[in-house]
Amino acid sequence: MEMELTINGHKRSLKFARGDSLLDLLRRYGYTGAKRGCDTGDCGYCTVIVDGEAVQSCVTPTKTVEGARVETIESLGTQDDLHPVQEAFVDNSALQCGFCIPGMIMNTTAALRENPDPSKVEARKAIEPVLCRCTGHKKPVEAVMDAAERLESSTGLSRGSEENIVEATDIGSKGATDE
Repeated sequence: MEMELTINGHKRSLKFARGDSLLDLLRRYGYTGAKRGCDTGDCGYCTVIVDGEAVQSCVTPTKTVEGARVETIESLGTQDDLHPVQEAFVDNSALQCGFCIPGMIMNTTAALRENPDPSKVEARKAIEPVLCRCTGHKKPVEAVMDAAERLESSTGLSRGSEENIVEATDIGSKGATDE
């Protein structure tokens, strides 16, 4: 079967098999940032953003994302030019083995688009869907709070303003434009 969708700003026509999850499709076509963990939606390692919402791609049937806009960790930044959320995770020592980090970063990105001024409780809730066996959640919560400040600085808007809520929806789609 074949379908069209937009991945990281590029329209693609991709083949998939009945029963494929979104994670299967993404990894087959070279988007390996989303990690395979539990295959039950419990660990959060495979988190991607579909039409603005963080989802576990291992339990998202491929057929349900036809025509959707999918963002993977590869859409955010590069080794030489990190996205502010990625920088915050690095600078706050919020990563160790790195296996869960793409899921945490994608959950953080989606959460900060929706709420650019989170409390610590909201920051913890943003990364809660991702299981981390190395760092726990203390350092990642600090990274979420730092990322919110970095994103505020990069947009030039005051935190909590109406404009910030609208503008924050474009944060993280670096280089991602619909064709």
